[in-house]
Amino acid sequence: MAEMTYTTDTSTEAAKHQSLAFAETSPVERISKVCRLSSNLRTMARDAIRRNHPEFDSKQVEIKLIELNELNYGKELADAVRQWTGEHLQ
Repeated sequence: MAEMTYTTDTSTEAAKHQSLAFAETSPVERISKVCRLSSNLRTMARDAIRRNHPEFDSKQVEIKLIELNELNYGKELADAVRQWTGEHLQ
């Protein structure tokens, strides 16, 4: 069975090397890499929200980030945070 890659721009050979390199790292290094990637993703999401809503202050950006993160949070929690903080965004 052929090994599948998760991206369309990574060759099977490159993906194999990435997997081997990742397997050779310690658990602490793996966690560190995942944390950095997660942090970078949140930063990019905040930047995108600011581009789409230049009128938002930092609190509004964070609430929108909660709303857009439907997998973990979603609109219901974002609305509760808005109500709790006195924010009324559309």
